[in-house]
Amino acid sequence: MSRIGKLPIVVPAGVTVTISGNEVKVKGPKGELSQTVSPEIKVEMVDGAIHVTRPNDEKQTRALHGLYRALIHNMVVGVSEGYKKEMELVGVGYRAQSQGQVLELSLGYSHAIFLRLPAEIKVEAKSERNKNPLIILESCDKQLIGQVCAKIRSLRKPEPYKGKGIKFVGEVIRRKSGKSAGAK
Repeated sequence: MSRIGKLPIVVPAGVTVTISGNEVKVKGPKGELSQTVSPEIKVEMVDGAIHVTRPNDEKQTRALHGLYRALIHNMVVGVSEGYKKEMELVGVGYRAQSQGQVLELSLGYSHAIFLRLPAEIKVEAKSERNKNPLIILESCDKQLIGQVCAKIRSLRKPEPYKGKGIKFVGEVIRRKSGKSAGAK
């Protein structure tokens, strides 16, 4: 049995789960999400908890068992609590501004970069004196917020020599020493 797949998903108060065929819909205070489940995997609601089961022990169904359990759990957590990611811009002159769903980034290129974010994501840009600018993203969809963070980070990845770039708050960048002076 899959260690992840056999765990039941406890549904908190204020969250409604609708299972129709191979479609699972989760609705809560933060939003509404849906996921189509593979026909081999069985999803059922028992005593306020969601149970994900599989019919056999083939390699493919074992993989899907844990996958769909994790996806449904992420949906339940997302609509009840939501997900929040904080990114930090490290570098002289790096700036971020948000106007509605448009994020404007100045990352040392000759031009500013404008990113239009999906409507499901709330974005906020903070810049305080003597601190690195912050981009704060909030959403109920874990997959979508991760994808947007990866896109923002790809615009200027942290480099190992000076540590400049876009990184997550709390992330540690491995630093390299650079040229050794006076080597003959």
